[in-house]
Amino acid sequence: MEFFELVIAHYGREGLALAGVILFMFGVQLYYYLFAYGRIPQYKDSKRPEIRPATPPVSVIVPLFGENYTFMEETLPLIVAQEYPDFEVVIVYVGRDTDFYDELIRIRQSFPQITATKIEMNPRFPISSKMALNIGIKSAHYEHLIFTTPDTYPTSDRWLSLMAGGFRRGDIVIGYCGLEPDRGLTRYLMRMCRMTDSVAWLSAAVAGRPYRAMRQNYGFTKSLYFGVNGFDHLNMNIGEDDLFLARILPLGPASVVLSPRAALREKCWGGMKWWTGTERYFGSAFPLYPLRARNAVQWEMGSRVLFFLALLTALAVMPWEFKAGAALLALVRLVVVLIEVRRIGRRIGEEKVWGRYPLYDLWSPLHALRLSLLRLRKDERVWR
Repeated sequence: MEFFELVIAHYGREGLALAGVILFMFGVQLYYYLFAYGRIPQYKDSKRPEIRPATPPVSVIVPLFGENYTFMEETLPLIVAQEYPDFEVVIVYVGRDTDFYDELIRIRQSFPQITATKIEMNPRFPISSKMALNIGIKSAHYEHLIFTTPDTYPTSDRWLSLMAGGFRRGDIVIGYCGLEPDRGLTRYLMRMCRMTDSVAWLSAAVAGRPYRAMRQNYGFTKSLYFGVNGFDHLNMNIGEDDLFLARILPLGPASVVLSPRAALREKCWGGMKWWTGTERYFGSAFPLYPLRARNAVQWEMGSRVLFFLALLTALAVMPWEFKAGAALLALVRLVVVLIEVRRIGRRIGEEKVWGRYPLYDLWSPLHALRLSLLRLRKDERVWR
């Protein structure tokens, strides 16, 4: 009791409260990186029981809006060249260029596993990605479906084999897609945004509480799709990979595929302005996520911000020994974060990202604040 009174007399009740905040937020941060996110590097889907004895035939569905010759000439050959015994590529072309569609048909003569379907583009009746995917699902010949986008490409010829292998243990398959690496700090920050956003829902998925996937790299069965009468939230142009997945996840087991060879890469079409607009657009679905998922994301960011603010306050106004203790906790947290980021990055194919991670660690709260302010204004692109 006397010791407690001495501490209060030396640091004051405000100092004691500040120490409590620092310690509590430090504990929350350790929980996230050591336990919640730490599940990802050690996850093994092979420990789960098989529900199918063999890897099934698969339909890969790609919605194609407009005349994308880069997809036709560069990405499509990478998909067709996948090492998998029985699969088809269903391309749903939404456009008006007859020559482009005829070229897709000609490619089919060399690669019979390609199926092309055309939807006439009409400005008076816009076609959403959900409509295009619905046509692709109905056109697919196989029960098991893998979805990707035309601006995404595999980095390994084992991608499809690993993703399709997930159907051996689940009716829903969840994979990872990172941004295309490039030099420069801006691209690095964008890549880390994609990675850390994905880590939040991947950690929930490997813990048996999945709530979303990525539209660039996920799959489910036809039976699940038609069992719930197709996509929901039809008043939105987004949601096929998160809001719809949240609806069907209780109906069938989910399989998480974590491997650098199963990861895809998405091409970037701009800098930070483009990326912020993209995050704002797809992030409009976040308020509709389950409360548990939203709380988990917000608690990590909130605890990090409070830890930093309390640390800065301690360094500014507290005695030297208090400053030393706070700095030691900050150093321990930094070491833990760097180790875990390195382990997670190696597991999902984001190599050599941990060295500059402290820059992202400090910058991301400001970026999140900016996004929150932007989302206060309704994004008209989201709604139909």
